[in-house]
Amino acid sequence: MAAPDLLFGLRNNFYLGAYQAAINNSDIPNPSLNLTLSSDDAIDRDSLVYRSYIALGSYQLVINEIDSSAPTPLQAVKLLALYLSTPHNKESVVSSLKDLLADAAVGTNSTLRLIAGTIFLHEQDYNEALKYTHAGGTLELHALNVQIFIKMNRSDHAEKQLKIMQQIDEDHTLTQLANAWVDIAVGGSKIQEAYLIFQDFSEKYPMTCLVLNGKAVCCMLMGNFDEAESLLIEALNKDAKDPETLANLVVCSLHVGKSASRFLNQLKLSHPEHTLVKRMASAEESFERAIQGIA
Repeated sequence: MAAPDLLFGLRNNFYLGAYQAAINNSDIPNPSLNLTLSSDDAIDRDSLVYRSYIALGSYQLVINEIDSSAPTPLQAVKLLALYLSTPHNKESVVSSLKDLLADAAVGTNSTLRLIAGTIFLHEQDYNEALKYTHAGGTLELHALNVQIFIKMNRSDHAEKQLKIMQQIDEDHTLTQLANAWVDIAVGGSKIQEAYLIFQDFSEKYPMTCLVLNGKAVCCMLMGNFDEAESLLIEALNKDAKDPETLANLVVCSLHVGKSASRFLNQLKLSHPEHTLVKRMASAEESFERAIQGIA
């Protein structure tokens, strides 16, 4: 009989975007239950907690608390915090990351490969990301592969990764999330199936921005913009600076005939590196060049 996963609740909160809940309930295990974490599980717990702080934007806390004596997975998490907190210093962070990956003693560590894939996904260097993630080994790595292939517009490869995840654990939260991502990428009748997955999450677990945005994106793709707007406002009430909520509200507002400028301005201020901000800036520059060409 397999031993119980003492980190199940922590992992689940993290995967569903309940980051503060993950942090608040990270005192695992409860001594009264007479259960102890293995050293590997303790590192996994700390990695998840620090990644939750990163998701909440508390980069400096992570940088300050993880010192040079910390194990490799935590060093990798610190690099992610450094990468996200210092846009002007990204090259040196990527260089340090590649040094770790080249170290034969630690280069195959699954958390290190996951962080490498995440950073190169941010860099939009998808081939470099897959260099470290394609071999899989954990559900998280396969889920990241799904995201990478969707970014590359290769939903066929994303579906293959999903099938591997389903063979490992069809009911796992990450597998269900990946299923929804693939359904959205494929489109058509699959959008309704993705919506039902997010709806199931909202019935089983506390509502998070991630789940609300998932439902809202499905609603927009099905043309239900009023419902999408309601879901996104609910998400905004949970986190006024959540980048995906703000980005989706920009798109949704335009479709319902409302001004999107406030949400766009919030997004520019809080997340100047967001893809939507960069795309709109590029479009504005192209428009200005076209006007000047006519003049």
